[in-house]
Amino acid sequence: MQIYMVGGAVRDRLLGRPVHDRDWVVVGATPEQMRAQGYLPVGRDFPVFLHPATREEYALARTERKSGRGYRGFVVHSAPEVTLQEDLSRRDLTINAIATSADESGAGCLIDPHHGARDIAARVLRHVSAAFREDPVRILRVARFAARLPDFTVAPETLQLMREMVAHGETDHLVAERVWQELARGLMAEKPSRMFEVLRACGALGRLLPEVERLWGVPQSAEHHPEIDTGAHLLLVLDMAARLQAPLAVRFACLAHDLGKGSTPADMLPRHIGHETRGAELLKHLAERLRVPADCRATADKVAREHGHIHCSNALSAAALVRLLERCDALRLPQRFADILLACECDARGRLGFAESAYPQRPRLTAALAVAQSVHSSAIAAQAAARGLAGPQVGALIRRARVAAVAQWLASQ
Repeated sequence: MQIYMVGGAVRDRLLGRPVHDRDWVVVGATPEQMRAQGYLPVGRDFPVFLHPATREEYALARTERKSGRGYRGFVVHSAPEVTLQEDLSRRDLTINAIATSADESGAGCLIDPHHGARDIAARVLRHVSAAFREDPVRILRVARFAARLPDFTVAPETLQLMREMVAHGETDHLVAERVWQELARGLMAEKPSRMFEVLRACGALGRLLPEVERLWGVPQSAEHHPEIDTGAHLLLVLDMAARLQAPLAVRFACLAHDLGKGSTPADMLPRHIGHETRGAELLKHLAERLRVPADCRATADKVAREHGHIHCSNALSAAALVRLLERCDALRLPQRFADILLACECDARGRLGFAESAYPQRPRLTAALAVAQSVHSSAIAAQAAARGLAGPQVGALIRRARVAAVAQWLASQ
């Protein structure tokens, strides 16, 4: 039995980045031997075990053979005679196909048959072999690594291979869960725009997210959007979300906030009247198709519908402010409203020349919400009940009190 540290831990150490998770490959062992030494089996599709003390993953060396379409169409072979080199050869990128000997510190000598260390030094994302084309998830992984390592470029031959895979329909067989998983990781990377640039370059964006692909080439008002192109604006918004360390729900909302502009009638351009409603409908179908988590869907829906009103909220009356808070469900879900406001700030600052601008709408609406929350709705409800009022009548009294409180606050500003 020989044990090697592989993959991301080795790559990140060579990059000088923190190593958070370590993966290990075991050569020359059987599942029975692993269990006999106390390792806990967890692999469903191939033999993976948890170390009895560290709980880190130890996988038996394996090979993979294509047997069908999509990422599940593989026959996995794991046996004691499978070598480390064979295991490394099945991996996606050269920078992920490096191993070190079994020193727990990872300080052992490098085993690098595909010159991954050289590609790390050259800042290149390059596929290991032609077997790359057998798994369409690898297209998403390359795009995600481009977002995580924004100073890396995709090797021309790798990008061409990705284009061929898309042209042959491989991406059409990806399951929703895997697309969302990789998309979410890319959105949370250091420079999310790179993921979408790579997906566009290979043609995958139009297959996987046609609603997003349609934003490129669509003009918008230069007065409010100096970058003019809606797709260019989207990339700036995504990178602003990363700069502001926004959570996933906010970053997905940023991705989907302008979908309706891709369906604006040509005779209306560069105006986009009604794009909020159209965008919310497109978002609904996209989220269902990719099985996007409920919290991400809900935040994105509110941002798509209300970002224009939030941008203009400095001019709203007290009554209009309360109606906006109600439409955003801010009184019931204040944390979601905070995410909505953050996404709107990313939208406002994700424009050429606006990156360092202030966004006063966010603190102002946060303060307005606090004022509305200060109204004692339970006391008002009790007083209304004593007068024989119920239902909508009580709600109207509470709303009136909130409007009065916000109006008083506005007058004091």
